[in-house]
Amino acid sequence: MDGPSPDRPKTDRPRMDRLRAARPPYPDLIAGALFWGTQMLASAMLGLYLRNGLQTSRLAEVAVLYFAGGLFAWPFALPVARFFAYDRPPEARFAAFFVTLTAATIAMTAFLFAMEYRLFYSRWHAPFGSFVWAFQFVFTSISAVYQFLVIGLRLFLPLGLVCLVVSSYHLAKRMR
Repeated sequence: MDGPSPDRPKTDRPRMDRLRAARPPYPDLIAGALFWGTQMLASAMLGLYLRNGLQTSRLAEVAVLYFAGGLFAWPFALPVARFFAYDRPPEARFAAFFVTLTAATIAMTAFLFAMEYRLFYSRWHAPFGSFVWAFQFVFTSISAVYQFLVIGLRLFLPLGLVCLVVSSYHLAKRMR
């Protein structure tokens, strides 16, 4: 039997169509990054407010961290999500945006936290490029990511989850 069968899903499209569809328009990329960063900032501030009334000596640093995490995650998440969502049913598009936005935002915010953590501890580390430095860099970063996952991840809740669902729904609906 030649050609695609009628009961086969529409996943036989050429790869180039999928790659072209994955490339978002620049205004969506830039405005979306700013908006997503602002949402993550609001989420972190609400999380801090609900937990301790914003009583922290590092409020500005936390605000910048969560804003930057959302801002820098968006340009990575959007093309990947669009790639996976291309020519899929609405539920699959929603899932693609939901999973990639979640993973990219957590990963980018954890990475930025780890680099800040590393910067703080670098004064006690071995000289750059040495074997000991590499060992210290890797394990300091791993412990910082772990600390972020345990302590910092909860600042995305409850507002971050709402923002994630609404944004994923909006993006899935827009991409047909």
